[in-house]
Amino acid sequence: MAEAEGRARAGHRWHRPAVVLLVALLVGAWYLERHDPLRGSPTLENWRAQSTLVTDRHGQWLRLTLAQDEQYRLWTPLAGIDPRLREAMLLKEDRYFYWEPGFNPWSLLRGAYRSYLRHQHPQGGSTITMQLARLLWNLDTRHPLGKLRQILYALDLEFHYSKAQILEAYLNYAPFGRNIQGVGAASRIYFGHSAAALSLPEVLTLAVLPQDPGQRGRIQEGGNRALAVARQRLYAQWRIHHRVTLAEDAALRLPLDLSGVPQLPFRAPWFVEQVLLEQQTRTLLKQEQMPAELRTSLDLGMQRIVAGQLRSFVREQRLKGIRNAAALLVDTRDMGVRALVGSADYFDSEISGQVNGTLAKRSPGSTLKPFIYALAFDQGLVTPATVLRDVPSAFGPYTPENFDSRFEGPITVTEALIRSRNIPAVDVAAHLHHPSFYDFLRMAHIAGLAPESHYGLALVLGGGEISMQELASLYALLNHGGVWRPLSLLASSTPAATQGATRLLSPEASYLTLDILRQNPAPLVARTGQPQDLPVAWKTGTSSGFRDAWSVAVFGPYVLVVWVGNFDGTANPALIGAEVAAPLLFRTLDALRANGIAMEGVRSLPPPRLRRVEVCLSSGALPTVWCPRKGWSWFIPGVSPIAVDTVYRPVWIDRLSGRAVCPPYDPARHERRVYAFWPSELRQVFANAGIPRARPPTPSACGNAAETSVEGSAPRIRSPLRGLTYLVAASGNTWAPLHLSADADGDVARLYWFADKTYLGQTVSGQSLDWRPGRPGVYRLRVVDDHGRADLRTVRVALRP
Repeated sequence: MAEAEGRARAGHRWHRPAVVLLVALLVGAWYLERHDPLRGSPTLENWRAQSTLVTDRHGQWLRLTLAQDEQYRLWTPLAGIDPRLREAMLLKEDRYFYWEPGFNPWSLLRGAYRSYLRHQHPQGGSTITMQLARLLWNLDTRHPLGKLRQILYALDLEFHYSKAQILEAYLNYAPFGRNIQGVGAASRIYFGHSAAALSLPEVLTLAVLPQDPGQRGRIQEGGNRALAVARQRLYAQWRIHHRVTLAEDAALRLPLDLSGVPQLPFRAPWFVEQVLLEQQTRTLLKQEQMPAELRTSLDLGMQRIVAGQLRSFVREQRLKGIRNAAALLVDTRDMGVRALVGSADYFDSEISGQVNGTLAKRSPGSTLKPFIYALAFDQGLVTPATVLRDVPSAFGPYTPENFDSRFEGPITVTEALIRSRNIPAVDVAAHLHHPSFYDFLRMAHIAGLAPESHYGLALVLGGGEISMQELASLYALLNHGGVWRPLSLLASSTPAATQGATRLLSPEASYLTLDILRQNPAPLVARTGQPQDLPVAWKTGTSSGFRDAWSVAVFGPYVLVVWVGNFDGTANPALIGAEVAAPLLFRTLDALRANGIAMEGVRSLPPPRLRRVEVCLSSGALPTVWCPRKGWSWFIPGVSPIAVDTVYRPVWIDRLSGRAVCPPYDPARHERRVYAFWPSELRQVFANAGIPRARPPTPSACGNAAETSVEGSAPRIRSPLRGLTYLVAASGNTWAPLHLSADADGDVARLYWFADKTYLGQTVSGQSLDWRPGRPGVYRLRVVDDHGRADLRTVRVALRP
C-alpha cells in the first residue's frame, strides 16, 4: 500500500513539470509570434565571423586564418561534408532529428526528471536544433528559464529554416575542442584535409567531440582516453547499422592518439598576407564577408623550389656581406603568381624578414632598357641592326657614363642592349616621341612616379623606382605580344587574364626585343649554359651606389625576377646584377627544370608581318658591293628605317702620292680602294682604343672624296612615269599593285626601293617590284643601286572611282 502511494506521488510530481512546460510553450509561442528573434538577423552562414582557408592552385593548404573572435571556424556546405559524418553525428546526438519539431518532449522530460527530481547526473535532452539555438544566442541552459528560451528559439529556427540548413549550421558551429568550431576547421586541423575526405575512424572521432569538447579535445601524451572510449561506444552502435571493412575495423582498434596533430601550416607567408590584405580591402569596399576559401594562383611545389634556391644562395654569399634576396615567378598564360619569396627568411628580424620584398620600390638599374628599344622599334627609329654611337655625349645638362667608364664606338642595337651600354640607350630615349618612355611606364601602371621633369633622361638608367611585381608585369607583356595585363594572385578559370589588358607595344617590337635578349649569353658563374631547347631571354640591372642587383628572365611561359640587396638600402660593391643576381636566376631556372616543371606553352614564332633583310653589318644599312661584312636582320615593313650603306665607298687614288684623283682614271697610275668614312667622333674612339682607322685620302683638285667615289651611271626609274596620276582599284582593304621598275648599269646586282622613308624591297636589274600604296597621296619613290647611286621620282596615287 505504501509502495502504491509512493508511485502515485511520483506520478503527480512527474506530471506537474509537464503541465508547466506545456503552458510555458504556449506563452512562448505567443511571444515568438509578436517578437521574432530571427527577424532581421543575418543568414546562418554569416551569424559568426568565419575563418578563411587559403590554398594554392591545386588545393594544397597554405594557411587557415583565425576568425575575428579568435576561433577557427571554416564554413563548409552540407554537400562538402562526408555523409557518414552527418549520419554519425545524428546517431550520437539526435537520431529523431528529421521527425521532431525542434525539441523532443520525451527527452526533455526525462532530462528534467533526472536533473531536478532525482538530482542525478544531468542527461542531455537537447536536440540538434536546440543545441544550435544555444550556440547562436549564447544561452545559459543550466536553469529552467534558460532551457525554455532554448526551446522557443529552436522552434523559431524550425519555422524559418529547413532541416538541411539547421544541420548544416550545427555542423559548422559545434565545438570540437580548444578554439576549433565546425567540422570544416576540425577536419583540417586534426587530420589535414577537408571534411569531404574523411576516413571512418576520423568520422567517428569528430562525431564524439562536441559532447565534451573541453575534455575530449585535449591533446595528451599517450592519447586521450575519454575520446577513445567515446569513439568506441559510437563504433559499436555504428556496426549495428553498417558494414565495416577489415581495414577500418583494424584502424579503429588501434589506440587513439592525436598528439601527432601537426602545427597549422604557415606556407608562403608573404604571398598569403598580400592575398588576405587585398581580399579584405575588396570585401570592405563591397561590404561582403570574407570567403571561406581562397584558391590562389600559387603553386606550392614551385614555391618550395624557388624558396630553397634563394635560401641556399644567400647562405653561400654571406662572406660577401649579402644577407637578403627576393624572387617572383609568374606564369604569363594567366598572369598567375606561381612563387613569391619576399625575403631570405620570414622569421629573421635582423633582415626585416617579414617585409614583402616583391612590393618594395627600388631602382631597377638597366632592367628597363629593353623597353626603350621596343618603343624605338615601334616608332621607326631603329632596327636590331641599326648602328648607334657609344661615344662621350652630353644631353643638355645630363652627361651619362657607361658602367665600365669605357666607350665602344659604333655598336648595333642588339649589342648595345645585350651589353647594357648606357650612352646608346639614353640617345635612343632622347629621340622617342609619343609615347615617351615616361608615358609608357605610366600606361603600364607603374605607381608612384614623380612628374616627368623630375627624372629627365635619367629615368632610362634606373632614376625612377619600381617594384618586382611591376617589373614582372612589364616583361610578361613581351610574351603577350605587347599587351599588358595585371598580375593575378587568385586562381583563374580562364586560360588568360584579360581584365585590364592594354596594348602598349606591337607584336613585332615585342618579338624583336625578346629575340635580342635571347642572344644574351648565360653568365660564366651560372651552373649551366642556356639549354638549347629552352631559349632564355634575360637581362640584369644594378642600381647606382651598388644597392640593388637585379636579374629578369622570360623562358617558356614564365617570367622570373630575382633581387639581391638589403632592405635598408645598405650599399655593397658585390651587388652587381651580372655577378650575383644572374647566377641566382639561372640556378633557380635549372632547379625548376630539374624538378619536372614544364617550360613549354608559349610559341616564339615571329609575327607574320616581320621580314628579314640583308644588311651591311658595319652600318646596319642595306649593303652595297663595297660592304666587307654582310648579315641578316629583322625589320618591320612600313615602320623600320632602312637606308643604303654610305660608310664604305670606293675612291680612285694616285699610287705615288696616295691622293684622290679625278676622272679620267689611268689604270697604270691609278687604283680604286674602298675606305670607311667614319664620323670624326668615332675615329677618335677608335684611336683612343688603340685601333685607329685609316683616314680616306684627301682629294686632289676635284671636289671631295665623296664626289670622286661615284662612277658609272645612276639607275633610271622606268615605271611609274613622271608627271602622271595613277588610279588604283581597291578591293576591301587590299589595293591593286603598282609595278616599279628601273634600268641600271651592268655592274649592278641589286636595286633597293623606297617610298618616302619606307623600305619597299629589292630587285635585280630588269625585274619589277609590286607595290601597294595602302592610301591615296603623293609619294617620293627612290631607287638606289648597290653602288650607292640613286634616282628619285614623285608619283601621285588616287583611288579609282
